[in-house]
Amino acid sequence: MSDSDHKSRRGVESIGRRSFVVGLSASAIAAALAACGGTAATPTAGTSSATPASSAPSAAPSTAASAAPASSPTAAASTATRAATGATPSVVASRAASTPSLGAGEAKITILNTGAKLPTEKVTLRWLDGSASPRSTFQQAFFAEYQKAHPNITIAYEQATNADINRLVGLGIQNGNAHDCFMQPSSVTPGQMVREGWVHALDDLIPNFAQWKTQYPPGVLVEGITMFGGKLYPLPYLSNKQSNLTLFNTAYLQQAGYDPSAKPITWDEYRAAAKKVTEQGKGKYYGMIIGGQQADQWEGFVVNLAQLAGVPAGTTNAGGFITWKDGQFNYTTDEMLGAVDLLLAMKADGSVFPGSLSLGGPQARDQFSQGVAGLIIQGAFNIPQWQVDVPKFDFGVGTVPVPTGGRKGFLYRDPGATTMAWAYAKTKQPEVLGDIFANIASIENQKALVAITGGFPPPIMLKASDLIALGKREQQAYAIFDEEMRIAPTPVVRNPDISAVYLEQKRVTPDLGQTVQGLFTGQLKDPKAALKDLQDRSEAELERAIKAAQAKGAKVSRDDWKFANWDPTKDYTDADYKAL
Repeated sequence: MSDSDHKSRRGVESIGRRSFVVGLSASAIAAALAACGGTAATPTAGTSSATPASSAPSAAPSTAASAAPASSPTAAASTATRAATGATPSVVASRAASTPSLGAGEAKITILNTGAKLPTEKVTLRWLDGSASPRSTFQQAFFAEYQKAHPNITIAYEQATNADINRLVGLGIQNGNAHDCFMQPSSVTPGQMVREGWVHALDDLIPNFAQWKTQYPPGVLVEGITMFGGKLYPLPYLSNKQSNLTLFNTAYLQQAGYDPSAKPITWDEYRAAAKKVTEQGKGKYYGMIIGGQQADQWEGFVVNLAQLAGVPAGTTNAGGFITWKDGQFNYTTDEMLGAVDLLLAMKADGSVFPGSLSLGGPQARDQFSQGVAGLIIQGAFNIPQWQVDVPKFDFGVGTVPVPTGGRKGFLYRDPGATTMAWAYAKTKQPEVLGDIFANIASIENQKALVAITGGFPPPIMLKASDLIALGKREQQAYAIFDEEMRIAPTPVVRNPDISAVYLEQKRVTPDLGQTVQGLFTGQLKDPKAALKDLQDRSEAELERAIKAAQAKGAKVSRDDWKFANWDPTKDYTDADYKAL
């Protein structure tokens, strides 16, 4: 999975929110989410409590960490023919600094005339994003250019942590004043948002929709993933052919005697390297850092390791870790338990950066680039970002850890896209939002995306490697993705009626990331029991959702989740669906 990044899947989020958000009470947030069909912030597993990431206790960061400035890349406004350099207008961002493009070329952002009937009076469109990453660098550059083309339109662009997106969207829906565009809260499924009327179909927003959607390659506009009831809801513009990598401080790992870029590092080597680096650091730096405040960081770690260890299981768009051969949830395998045990062993070794539980993903990667740890497992988007923000930082790229003897499996991705934007059902600026969506997801601006971001995240309509001269690290990442990633079967492609199940299905809490987080903090004690509980709850919720969908006329059964002809070593294709 990627920080995008794979439902890790769920995007990595920014550290910059205004203080009034932090001041919201936990009870008010939980009540608001409950009223909106979401989930409370502190779920329970059986009789054990898995405290949410934001409240997890942690040791104070080291002096080096405390003093390290968090990197905050921002793209500058460009003209349609100008490189993305210069200052970002204050209306667009909460960042004052300016940086050059992350990519190798000019960011030729083009504001197209889509035929939208835009307002002539002054209006403001509110956009809630979640990732301080190259993607948001593109967003800010695009919005600056859009405002130049339409001076009467102000884009109020905000970024928030994953937890704050849950809160803000829930409260906004409850009060009828949600942002015009927002990212999916991790507390709800796409189907829930559609069913509850939170979001607006793009068929009715984007000008010349029928023609516009022909730009997408096969496997993106898929019922139950991006389409619901035959209509498109989220805006797909970033490819999900990306996952996590082992990113490492070259100097620290060389001193310890390891080079994860030369050959895949094994589980045992990963632990030993982290321990050695910690010993070298003598309290100034540690072996490994993780954005432990975010549950999806824990999920990404264990899922990636388990899959490469040979668990032939993929994740569903509605949440869950399922072996498609038999259609069963698969949380209790030796590989999954082994990945959890590795985390706990590294904690016992003292190899995990002490402040990890207080850091989100963006904070962890910023601290990592300042030298507080030797290893981090995060997405490829860090590559171009670090190369611009901290050009003197020497880091390497490798695959996530594999078992002794080598990789035994693959990382799986669904059809569809990643980090998709959603339109608020009650937006007061539907024409503006439709015009922006049509512009962002255009061939012209997909090229600008690549030029600005350096190829990460990959655009969905183009092959980034065909557009710019990628550097060595970027080439290594693309090679790893090509070798290790496969498209898994997706039930809703097989049977469109399954979209009715996804409309009913609720995300179980605590989910996998929250469960692993609880085990790491010690709030949950028995990994096998905790994962078995998660497996049982996941199965029960799917069964409930199936029955609810059947009661409303959907022709579905539990067998729709079984793909007897799945070869986990290959992409699952249209021919495979037809052969069932």
